[in-house]
Amino acid sequence: MKNLLTCGGIFDIEAKQKRLQELEQASQNPALWNDHQEMQKINREKSLLERDVEGWTQLQGQVDDAFVLLEMAQEAEDEASFLEVKSEIKAMEKMVKELELKSLLSGETDANSSYLSINSGAGGTEASDWAGMLMRMYLRYAEDQGYKVEILALSEGEEAGIKSVTLLIEGPYAYGHLKAEAGVHRLVRISPFDSNARRHTSFASVAAWPEVDDDIDVEIRDEDIRIDTYRAGGAGGQHINKTDSAVRITHEPTGVVVQCQNQRSQHANKDKAFKMLKAALYELEMEKRRAEKDKLEGEKKANEWGSQIRSYVLHPYQMVKDHRTSFESGTPQAVLDGDLNDFIESYLKSQALRQVQ
Repeated sequence: MKNLLTCGGIFDIEAKQKRLQELEQASQNPALWNDHQEMQKINREKSLLERDVEGWTQLQGQVDDAFVLLEMAQEAEDEASFLEVKSEIKAMEKMVKELELKSLLSGETDANSSYLSINSGAGGTEASDWAGMLMRMYLRYAEDQGYKVEILALSEGEEAGIKSVTLLIEGPYAYGHLKAEAGVHRLVRISPFDSNARRHTSFASVAAWPEVDDDIDVEIRDEDIRIDTYRAGGAGGQHINKTDSAVRITHEPTGVVVQCQNQRSQHANKDKAFKMLKAALYELEMEKRRAEKDKLEGEKKANEWGSQIRSYVLHPYQMVKDHRTSFESGTPQAVLDGDLNDFIESYLKSQALRQVQ
C-alpha cells in the first residue's frame, strides 16, 4: 500500500504539482495583474489543485504514521495500538475513495459550480410531491458536501411539492458530481394522497449544466430570444421576490427556457437569467458534440421522458436502482436524505470505463 501511494498512481500528483508551479509563475507576471478575469481563472485553478495536493499530502502523512504505529505495536505486542491502526486504515480508505472520485472529474467544466433544475412530470399532486422530494434530496446532498445553494426560481405545486425549481449549487466539482443526476427519476410508492392507499408511479426530470465563466464565447442574438416578466408565485419569503420583477428568457431556436426571480430588481434578475441561458446553451453545444461522438462510436444514449435513469421503490419493497449502472441501495430513505455519493461514483466510473474501451 505504501509503494502504491508514493508512486502517484491514478491521482497524477506530480502533474498537478508541476501545474501548480506553472500557475504560480503565471500569477507573478505583472502583465496579468490588471486582467482580473485571467487572474480569477488562475486563482480558481490554483485553489482546486492545492486542495487535491493537500489531500494527497495529508493521506501520505497518515500512511507513514500508520506504518510507524504498526511497527511499534508489533514490537510491543500492544493490542490497543493494533486497534488504532485498524481505525486509521478505515479513515484512509475513505480518503482514497474521495481522491479516486476526484480523479474521475477531468472534464472541461467538471470543477465548476452547477445549475440544477427539477420539473415534475404528468400526474398533478403526485408528481409535484415527488419533485419536492427530489429538491429536498439535492438540498441535503449539497449541505453534506459543503456546497452553497441559491434558489433562482421556484414554482410550487397546487396542493403539495413543486412544479419546478432551478437551483445554483456553488462549490468545487459541483457540476462534475451533479451531471450524474441528469435524467428522469421514477418513484413507486403507496400514495399519501390516495384515500384507497393504492400504489402510484410518479416521474420528475432533472437537468444539470455547469456555471460558465463570462469569457466563454456563446452567441445570443436579440432576435432569437423572448423576455417575459411575471410575478413570482408561491410562499415567497427571503428567497423569492414577490414583485413583478421575475424574468423568464426563452431561446426560441433551441427551446431553452431559463428564469430567475430571487434577485431584488428586474435588472438583476435579467442579468442572472442571461448568465443561466449562456451556460445552458454552452452545455447544449457540448452535449451535441458528445452525441456526435457517441454516434460515431455506434452508441445511442437515451435521456428522454419514459426512459428513467433511476427508480426509487418504496412499495412493495425498498430499493433504489440506477438503470445505467445497475447500482442498487436497499435504504431508499438514506438516499432521499441526500446519500448520493455511491450512485454518483458508480456512474462516473462507468463513464470513465466507456471512454477507455
